[in-house]
Amino acid sequence: MAPMVVTGSSRRIGVVLGALGMILAACSAGTPATAPASAGGGASLAPSAAAGDPATDKLAQILDRGTLVGYHETDYAPLSFQVVGAVRPTDSKCLPNQTTAAEVDGYDNATTKLVAAGLGVEACFVSPTWTEITGGNWGDRLDIAYGSGSINADRMTRLYMTQPYYAVDNYFYVRADSAYQSAPELSGKTIGSCASCSHEYYLKGTLEIPGVEIVNEVTDPQIVTYETEPSGLQDVSDGMIEAFLCAKVTGDQAIKDGAPLRALERPAFTYYPSGFVDKSSGLAPAAFLDRVNGIIRGLQGDGTLVAASVRYLGADYATGASTFDLGAIGQVVP
Repeated sequence: MAPMVVTGSSRRIGVVLGALGMILAACSAGTPATAPASAGGGASLAPSAAAGDPATDKLAQILDRGTLVGYHETDYAPLSFQVVGAVRPTDSKCLPNQTTAAEVDGYDNATTKLVAAGLGVEACFVSPTWTEITGGNWGDRLDIAYGSGSINADRMTRLYMTQPYYAVDNYFYVRADSAYQSAPELSGKTIGSCASCSHEYYLKGTLEIPGVEIVNEVTDPQIVTYETEPSGLQDVSDGMIEAFLCAKVTGDQAIKDGAPLRALERPAFTYYPSGFVDKSSGLAPAAFLDRVNGIIRGLQGDGTLVAASVRYLGADYATGASTFDLGAIGQVVP
């Protein structure tokens, strides 16, 4: 699945980019922004409009406290990164051990901010490890995790999936001067991936994405896992491992930053990053999941996520996710 490249002739994208910038700026000011009326199919839901008991319902809890706590990685550009020199707003509702919207940026973080705007609350961020995120049992430290993590069958045992916010191909990245041209040539070789990621499951031959056909062309790889993908890509550059499997946006960013790498010609598979919600929370999730799904679909429909993808990733990776049928994955929400 190739990304849609949006040209400068698209006046609508330019208008939406401007609106996106205003929303994100308002989010970063520490005051809850109001998303466009189309975000979620209607006007932003004010905290006072919460239905349900904050002690038992996740959506009611979020609206009552006025913050949505999401996930942030400090060094995962262009998806998630720190804003150098950012000042924490003095009026922020974020707790002292949480990071404010003004201090973070990137496509994943922008998505969290846009969802918070759709809810009429402030976005705050915490930074557990990725394996803690995918392992579930968050202890209500955060509400949702937009970390470019894909829907897959293993994660569905611990986490609720929400409407995907983008779709991206995943490639094997090798040294630019290597002889490798196709995935089967990497069979038996040392290949890296991020730990507890869909890429690791792919290399193990256990990846299942409901509704997506997975064809594995690499057999018996020697798998090396990393907590962060840039370190794995660096090991390929340094000749420590033969290849690294990751999303196109991540590998291409390393090349943009000067890494002597190239992608093999054909993608290994396509995946659909989703917002994760912890199943182990003692709070009822249904209203929150419904609201988040509505917001994401609204942001897909009005072009806001396309504009965010173009702004941060350089191309439209959002449209491919808009047709994903979340109802087809067999998720049961109490």
